[in-house]
Amino acid sequence: MFHLIGLGLNEKSISLQALEAIKKCKYVFIEEYTVKLPYTKKELEKIVKKKIISIRREEVESLHVLLKAKKENVALLVYGAPLSATTHITIIDECIKQKIPYEIVYNAGVFDGIAQTGLQLYKFGKTASMPRWQKNYEPDSFMQIIVDNQKIHAHSLLLIDPHFSSGDALSQFEKICKKNNIHLEKIIICSRLGTKQAKIFYGRIPQLKTKKILEPFCFILPAKLHFFEEQFIQRFS
Repeated sequence: MFHLIGLGLNEKSISLQALEAIKKCKYVFIEEYTVKLPYTKKELEKIVKKKIISIRREEVESLHVLLKAKKENVALLVYGAPLSATTHITIIDECIKQKIPYEIVYNAGVFDGIAQTGLQLYKFGKTASMPRWQKNYEPDSFMQIIVDNQKIHAHSLLLIDPHFSSGDALSQFEKICKKNNIHLEKIIICSRLGTKQAKIFYGRIPQLKTKKILEPFCFILPAKLHFFEEQFIQRFS
């Protein structure tokens, strides 16, 4: 059987349902390529009382874990919510096709955590992701999603490549905004939501560059604010 398990936002948010599933598993994998965990794998191993094997993106996308799930109980641990990434629903689709029994263990993710900003969730538009630029490869097409959201007065959640520091991410984002002639007054940065180190920052990019912001973090680009949203978000300035 294949178990897709959401870990939630901190090491103690793993559910009883998840622990019961892990106890039955011969292999317990974790994918760490979509996010930088706010805790160590060793800390998690102490809680689940099992050895956890890190797995690369290509191993997940090639459905390597399902080969073992045909014969053994296998768990794939995912930070946050288990089905936020399209890769993970692809695995479930393959389970159905190959008639492999599966279980999905849900948990909270970044889409839950951002409500702590006071922004109303139903006012968010499409979510975008900012990849880290490489030599001769500087993608910025995700900005169109933000532009489209702004046109309908919808807030934008921008997920950040886990290999970024906050300073580098802000510098690259600033360059992209200038390149696309987009002016942003203030943005929100959410850091380590759901943990004891959780912090929310609200300000202009030059100001935010001076802050110590821990991974994982995400950006929120607010659109037109409701008066309550405006009042609430000011406390993070």
